Amino acid sequence: MRLKDRAAIVTGAASGIGRASAQLFAEEGALVLAVDVPTSQIMTAHDGVAGVTPLALSIADEGAPARIVGEAVAKFGRLDILFNNAGVSGRHFVEEMTDEQWERIMAVNVTAQMKLARAAIPHLKASPAARIINTASVMAEGTDLGLAAYCASKAGVAGLTRTLALELGRYNITANYLLPGAIETGMTKPLWDVRPDVADIWSKKSPLRRLGQPIDLARAALFLASDEASFITGHGLNVDGGLMLRV
Repeated sequence: MRLKDRAAIVTGAASGIGRASAQLFAEEGALVLAVDVPTSQIMTAHDGVAGVTPLALSIADEGAPARIVGEAVAKFGRLDILFNNAGVSGRHFVEEMTDEQWERIMAVNVTAQMKLARAAIPHLKASPAARIINTASVMAEGTDLGLAAYCASKAGVAGLTRTLALELGRYNITANYLLPGAIETGMTKPLWDVRPDVADIWSKKSPLRRLGQPIDLARAALFLASDEASFITGHGLNVDGGLMLRV
């Protein structure tokens, strides 16, 4: 029960990393507000899981951060953990990219994280063990063709998190970010179901010879949320099965 009596927000919680994390946090004693877009399966994804309350809302909507934080505090009476996990991807060459494509990825992947942190900070200051955890990507430090917006957004997450760590340390609030590699999530699984050869290629790139699973990231997030990580802040934790060792 490493998170006993703590209150958490987990975004992108209808599937993949967010779903696994929300449920693992709850198993470890936390009360969790699980947030995802209304078009997702968020209202049924945690059926039967005690301690998880769903909220169908896009984090990029106007006023969403204040509403999300307000819902958590109203329901749980406190806020201890913010796990900014929701994200989107897209593959567009810069020469052909529209403003709308760029702005959508930035809005969800980095701007919404900042706004949620901003809304959460006054409540996190009241917690004796406050944590902010943001999901970036190994592409925060790497790149690939067509990933300008995605890579820029994830590098932005890293920079945002390091600065949050610097600004909030005096309040005993830690801020860290995850760097997932090739993970079988709701975002990636449809591609790999259609192209198992692509999944095989990514599996072979890892020294562990497998794709990551959502639970691998959930366990890393749990560590950063727990007391065991109380002296870790401003850190980017690679959870990539060694994928980037050969880069």
